[in-house]
Amino acid sequence: MKATLALLLTLTVALALGAPALAQQDTLEKIKSSGTLTIGTRTGSPPFAYINKNNEWVGFSIDLVDVLIKPEIEKAVGKSIKIEKKESTPQTRIPLLTSNSVDLIAETMTDTPQRREQVDFSLTFFYTGAQFLVKKGSPIKGVNDIAGKRIASQQGSTNAKIIREKYPQAQLREFPDQPAAFQALAQGQVDAYTNDGIQLAGLKAKAPNPSDWEVVGDFYSEEPYGMAMRKGDAKFKAAVDAGLRKGFESGKYFDVYDKWFGPKGEVPYPMTPQVKAYLLKQIGK
Repeated sequence: MKATLALLLTLTVALALGAPALAQQDTLEKIKSSGTLTIGTRTGSPPFAYINKNNEWVGFSIDLVDVLIKPEIEKAVGKSIKIEKKESTPQTRIPLLTSNSVDLIAETMTDTPQRREQVDFSLTFFYTGAQFLVKKGSPIKGVNDIAGKRIASQQGSTNAKIIREKYPQAQLREFPDQPAAFQALAQGQVDAYTNDGIQLAGLKAKAPNPSDWEVVGDFYSEEPYGMAMRKGDAKFKAAVDAGLRKGFESGKYFDVYDKWFGPKGEVPYPMTPQVKAYLLKQIGK
């Protein structure tokens, strides 16, 4: 009898502990119920995601969600949905996902093996590499010139990790976001700011005097950007990937790219044949 009661008690506790996981909705069910896709994105990373002079939240990654991914999610849930935006940073984006505060991270997040242990990633939607932003005329021309120099980076970024581990002779100083890092550079508190090349190009383009700044150095890292989501949610990932895949196939992705990075875009940054081949290889093209 005691053995039976002990077994029943064990089963009851196990079921109670498992109940939250069983009761938790998957992302598409959550979106269907609320009618809202909540994305985590940036406020100061032009042209991927930022607040413009009209106080509008805009950017390349936001447009990709609106133009390519939203229609596929609407198809999956069988209804129209709206997009809600919440600010995310390198420090907060994974916690925002795991706490269900956002459904998708749509910004400048590099797809790495370490991050894949915690989240899933979409197809790569942008490819760049780490460089340096310096004042024009700086002796820093690349990663081989940073010994003893004060180098700014964003907290929690892959660039900070690489500098810390591979170039310990540099004086790494981490800042909570890109505007804070650039302010430190502008005030002479640091000698260079390292980030992905495209982000630095965007920062330079939006600076009060763009000609005062230079983006220098060959890529010292590979930075494939993906959209992050909760791990193991296969149906939601399939919908997100379908949106990007159809965008590559139809050319809509390249139209959005040209809007932001073409000759008349916010940050002219022509796509190289190598990068285009990298993106299309994902879908067997």
